[in-house]
Amino acid sequence: MKRSEINRALREMEAMCEKHCCYLPPFCSMSPADWAEADASLDEVRDCRLGWDITDYGLGDFDRVGFSLITIRNGNRAMNEKYPKVYAEKLLFLKEGQYSPNHFHWYKTEDIINRGGGNVLIRVYNSFADERIDYDSPVTVHTDGHSRTVPAGTQIRLRPGESIFIPQRLYHDFTVEPGSGDVLLGEVSQCNDDEHDNRFEPPVGRFPQIEEDESPYRLLCSEYPAAK
Repeated sequence: MKRSEINRALREMEAMCEKHCCYLPPFCSMSPADWAEADASLDEVRDCRLGWDITDYGLGDFDRVGFSLITIRNGNRAMNEKYPKVYAEKLLFLKEGQYSPNHFHWYKTEDIINRGGGNVLIRVYNSFADERIDYDSPVTVHTDGHSRTVPAGTQIRLRPGESIFIPQRLYHDFTVEPGSGDVLLGEVSQCNDDEHDNRFEPPVGRFPQIEEDESPYRLLCSEYPAAK
């Protein structure tokens, strides 16, 4: 991705959060210059990868495949004595026309919540023991205290305020329902580890290769410098 695309995506998500009165923690407003002077008191932000994250899944087509997100809180399973949180929280921003590819998580379970805007469509499939997608068996889904069984590949519609529980090894993708408008999502889960806990099918990348065509507006969570 070009840095200019990332900067635009960051500003669009900031505007979406402001529109829906979703206030962000102070580290989300730090500039690259602020990070250059930041000391070890912000190591939790660095080590738990809190803050901004933009992905195009390595496909170079962000407006069609990709989305913007912020990790607000998280633990670190590799450093659990220092960071004992067993939970994480994110905000995700999908513009109409964007798509998040099919994947599951080995470790974390999560709730995905529509916090405002349009409707999100989440497609669900079970997985086999060998991790292949099960295109045939019905899926039991849990949405806001309501359990039901749906055919494999069903898209579950979440309107603002609604949520779905995603257990381990449940394949899911998501996109915005056409005509409903951009969506701000919440995610509440066990500790998040985007480097090791995503199985994509078909395989894609997770973090973008960045072409520096302008200066960064904010640093992404993978770009923080070491403590000064």
